[in-house]
Amino acid sequence: MRVAIVGCGLIGAKRARALEPDDRLVVVADTDRDRAAKLAGETGARIAADAAQAIGDPETEAVIVAVTHDQLAPIALAAIQAGKPVLLEKPGARQAAELDPLIAAARTAKVTVKVGYNHRFHPAFQKARQLVDSGVLGPLLFVRGRYGHGGRLGYEKEWRFDPAVSGGGELLDQGSHLIDLAGWFLGDFATVEGHLARYFWNAPVEDNAFVSLRTAQGQTAWLQAGWTEWKNIFSFEIMGRLGKLQIDGLGGSYGTETLTYYQMLPEMGPPKTERFEFAQPDSSWAAEWQEFAQAAKVRRQPSGGLEEARRTLAVIDRLYERTRGP
Repeated sequence: MRVAIVGCGLIGAKRARALEPDDRLVVVADTDRDRAAKLAGETGARIAADAAQAIGDPETEAVIVAVTHDQLAPIALAAIQAGKPVLLEKPGARQAAELDPLIAAARTAKVTVKVGYNHRFHPAFQKARQLVDSGVLGPLLFVRGRYGHGGRLGYEKEWRFDPAVSGGGELLDQGSHLIDLAGWFLGDFATVEGHLARYFWNAPVEDNAFVSLRTAQGQTAWLQAGWTEWKNIFSFEIMGRLGKLQIDGLGGSYGTETLTYYQMLPEMGPPKTERFEFAQPDSSWAAEWQEFAQAAKVRRQPSGGLEEARRTLAVIDRLYERTRGP
């Protein structure tokens, strides 16, 4: 496909590198022209004056939107209305209601839209999905997840700490990944509870989120995301009646990505253990692009579409309504 990227920061550049060899980045746009020029120089793309010009470019067949949260939905909506498939960076919007016009427009235009929850496409999670679907864990009981980093100097001055731009703090940032993954395995959540805290960063958004979610059948997701992890951490456990899966690390500063399968034996006691290690560079961005591109070609719903993203944002909305103080 011939692709336009709107938003040329860290994530936009990662999306550019994840394109298939047969794809071509034809045009880029960013409110910071220096960033656009840098990505254009690396890829041979042209620079558009703004998002509208990038979307409307006659060569553009698909659009990647990787901008601040306040601009995600408006730019994606413009692309959908232009009939272009869209890969929209997570969480897709600041609130669930901001996705409603996109859902309606995508149905009308029969356009494929995917929200960029790339963690589903890490090899450990792809393997976990296969194992869960095979039935070896039996009925799922609960999931437990932890995700966090420690920020950086001046972090509180960046756009994520401005609620008008970001829509919220760590709950929307890394917490949305955990909620998406929990919903991917357990389904819809009927009960939403939690606590948000500002432990370290002097800012109007939370730096920690503690979340308890339950399905109508009583399956639980117990999740915690924080910007006060002085050593980066990622851990996600899936507990079934007959076994357990534990995913640790995401590569890089989060440590080597591993999946450990603990199989409960008939006599119980110590489980049979099998460990899978994924030491190669992060392939999730490329795998997610492949899922989006294949879905766009046949106009099907991708894994991690707008409806699923809205489900995650609806959980986040409820947590903010219940827990966010002045």
